[in-house]
Amino acid sequence: MSGLRIETRVSEDGSSNDQSHATRRSPWTDRLVARRESFLDLITSTQPGAVLNEGETGLPANQAAGSDLTADLKRFMDMTKMEAIDEQGYSVDYKRLKESPAYREYRKRCSPRLRDFDPRMLSTRDEKLAFWINLYNALIMDGVIAKEVTESVGSNPLALLGFFRQTAYDVAGLRMNADDIEHGILRGNQGHPMIPGPQFASQDARLAWMVNPVDVRIHFALNCAGRSCPPIQVYTPEKIDQQLDLAARNFVDADLQIDQDRNTAQLSVIFNWFGKDFGGQRGVIDFLIEHLPQGERKTWLLEHRDTIAFQYKTYDWGLNSSHIPVTSS
Repeated sequence: MSGLRIETRVSEDGSSNDQSHATRRSPWTDRLVARRESFLDLITSTQPGAVLNEGETGLPANQAAGSDLTADLKRFMDMTKMEAIDEQGYSVDYKRLKESPAYREYRKRCSPRLRDFDPRMLSTRDEKLAFWINLYNALIMDGVIAKEVTESVGSNPLALLGFFRQTAYDVAGLRMNADDIEHGILRGNQGHPMIPGPQFASQDARLAWMVNPVDVRIHFALNCAGRSCPPIQVYTPEKIDQQLDLAARNFVDADLQIDQDRNTAQLSVIFNWFGKDFGGQRGVIDFLIEHLPQGERKTWLLEHRDTIAFQYKTYDWGLNSSHIPVTSS
């Protein structure tokens, strides 16, 4: 892949621009990560160099790198929200999106510039959060269109893993697939919840782009093109905290069901997959209580938090596709 090349340097105090805890891993861990990645590429038929943002930017060389990529990414997401996503953010009209001028512009002038974009230019945590969340959601929609998905991004676990590994961009000369963004960047390199080991090896230059500390509310902002996914919204550094808080509150309010007779809470399997991020079951309960609106469910959780049992809902991986009729002005 062409584009900017990033190096990781260790400072005199032993820390590094890729987060110091990551550099202390055993060399054996790095070897296992490398072998794991090769094996997963093999069984998912993933081509290590294949990306969706090949090609020229259509801009003069002196403008391509200097243009405000983050603003253009947000502009694309704003236009997509208006043209091809339902009001609540749950359904995407992929046919309309594919034919839209906004998508053609994104493919021609925005996503190719990622190859020369250095994410270290994102100076604040809020800028990083907004950029990577928006990029993840854009990448997934781009992947659905590029791979001509019509029913589901994966009919079984292996197919799902393949979609998220194959759907990738070249960012600063380094390949970033959807799992790299979610588990490596936004979850602090904790790795896929179903696959052992960190997402990145200890000397991986992409560690420099991680968002720290991890914000668990990202789980209600990332849309993976399934019907059970959180809705798609557009995030900005200036309002990211309020936006993530609203996303979490809306998701919990719509999702959580209480069965008082059985002393159970029915909730999204997201809380099971990423239970560690929330601090285990007690952490999940704390999160639910914090983000539920005042009412009977919140009161009941507070009273039964030490005895409650969880039931996780089946995740619907059917494609979040809809056809939005064109309205005449």
